[in-house]
Amino acid sequence: MARDGWTVAVHFSTHERRGREVEKLLGSACKGVYQADLSQPGAASQLFQAALADGPVEALVNNAGVYLPMSILEESDAKFAANLHKTFAINFEASALLTRAAARHFVTKGGGKVCNVASRVGFKGEASASLYAASKAAMANMTRSLAVELAPNNIQVFGIAPGWVDTAMVRDGMESRLPEILATIPVGRMATPDDCSSAVAFLLSDEASYLSGHIIDINGASYFH
Repeated sequence: MARDGWTVAVHFSTHERRGREVEKLLGSACKGVYQADLSQPGAASQLFQAALADGPVEALVNNAGVYLPMSILEESDAKFAANLHKTFAINFEASALLTRAAARHFVTKGGGKVCNVASRVGFKGEASASLYAASKAAMANMTRSLAVELAPNNIQVFGIAPGWVDTAMVRDGMESRLPEILATIPVGRMATPDDCSSAVAFLLSDEASYLSGHIIDINGASYFH
């Protein structure tokens, strides 16, 4: 985004050091670095208002997410309830609240863009990931519905749906499954964060000005729908 001329606001939840590393990397293209635990009530609104206080917002990328695999049969009631709350609070509710706040701001500016980071699992079932899959399916369908609803306001809404991406969230505990995972991906590797961010940059560019409601699959030919 910064290479395309955007000024970027960076959000983090707990890893401030990494947020500051991104800030340093972006240099003058960094609008600010903001902390928020999006599982908490009111955090999404506070985050958007904090960024807005530092200048107008022209685009929103909903990229915060958690992946908490769990057996629906074996997990305790308390842990199931905690997983359900946290997964939907961060993966879906926060993105809905941020999108609503952004859309209201965009109306005053004559338009804007929202890109939601969904997941292949939102279209394709996966064992032990039912709540994650449901939250991402909700995000995907919100994307399509809001694209229709907000089009008259010159607000575009799109998404990307990555498969496996080589991030810390995936690497944590997945090392033993790597051969199994790669065997399901015809191109022979996981996506990189750059593979995903390049697609987001395209959607938020002028070249995609006639697109809205589209969700781009980034999965190395591992799934079609």
